[in-house]
Amino acid sequence: MKASIILFLTLIISIYAVAQTQLPADKKATLETVRLYNNLKRLQNKGYLFGHQDDLAYGVKWKYVKGKSDVKDLTGDYPALYGWDLSHLELNEKVNIDTVPFENIKQYIKQAYERGSVNTLSWHGTNPLTGKSAWDNTAGTVASILPGGQKHQLYKEDLDKIAAFLSGLKGKHGELIPIIYRPFHELSGGWFWWGNKSCSSQEFKTIFRFTLHYLRDIKHVHNLLYAYNTVDSFNTADDFLERYPGDDLIDILSFDAYAYGEASLTGPKFVKSIDTHLSIIEKLAKEKNKIAALAEVGYNNIPDANWWTNVLAKSLNGHHISYVLLWRNAGYKAADKSTEYYVPYPGDLSADNFVEFYKLPQTLFQKEASQEKLYK
Repeated sequence: MKASIILFLTLIISIYAVAQTQLPADKKATLETVRLYNNLKRLQNKGYLFGHQDDLAYGVKWKYVKGKSDVKDLTGDYPALYGWDLSHLELNEKVNIDTVPFENIKQYIKQAYERGSVNTLSWHGTNPLTGKSAWDNTAGTVASILPGGQKHQLYKEDLDKIAAFLSGLKGKHGELIPIIYRPFHELSGGWFWWGNKSCSSQEFKTIFRFTLHYLRDIKHVHNLLYAYNTVDSFNTADDFLERYPGDDLIDILSFDAYAYGEASLTGPKFVKSIDTHLSIIEKLAKEKNKIAALAEVGYNNIPDANWWTNVLAKSLNGHHISYVLLWRNAGYKAADKSTEYYVPYPGDLSADNFVEFYKLPQTLFQKEASQEKLYK
């Protein structure tokens, strides 16, 4: 009798769990992708995953050191989310735009997944019309890759390579590794060939819809959550949604924001700006049943000793987002003799404050992500 009651209660709990599960935009998404989607939604009420672009590949004064991470060197813990880029995959090159070998990226993605972390991918794709970089914003590029356009076939061939890479990302049991994919990132800026200075809103929506249709329905890639990503130039919900391709394609609403200028003046302005913009997308995410995120953020060289707790954390207080991604620690760049890093390293001005940021209950790093079992 007791065994029957336990079995009955277990069945009821299982049915309830299934009823509570929601599907992402891709209704054929893999089980692990569906679980990640639901867990990212759940986490918005607990805290936000901390992410860092290229974290395992290189940092300030080092490159390709197994197990190393600027974040880990300071906190003893890895990020909970990792950003990577697919640029130059379309050119059949072995390394991406930041000289990280694609085979390395595959391994880093697998390592992060096995630890219970999340991976997100962007694509600074080469301009298919001119063959120049993603920053070549020649007008007419998007029109040229639309169905019927002179470069449409080339664009499909580029997507074939992206699809092959994504389909090759597998865990130790052969399951596809879920990825947050952020196509046409910073779409409301004018610096990329897909930006607002190079194509109309309708052209952009059309190529966005075609791209996702091709990956999902033609190439059968079902391990992706799709992020709609603007810059922080919008003032209203209508501004943010000007190039929105539709609820049937999107899982995550996000924007990118960077701090510039004198630290004493930048801080308060940055806090107010992030608060305003997050309020807009959070409201939209709730209305549309989507996830909200800060897809890129940072302050190059971090010239504010207390920026992490006094500015970034403060700007996120009271908001419910799933993750925040800091940009890359490129270090010294010989090409233009500049230094680039967005997360501190041992000895940096803001290093101690970053550790305080790490200790905040709302910041979720690797150890918390592992405990959350995001793929279960």
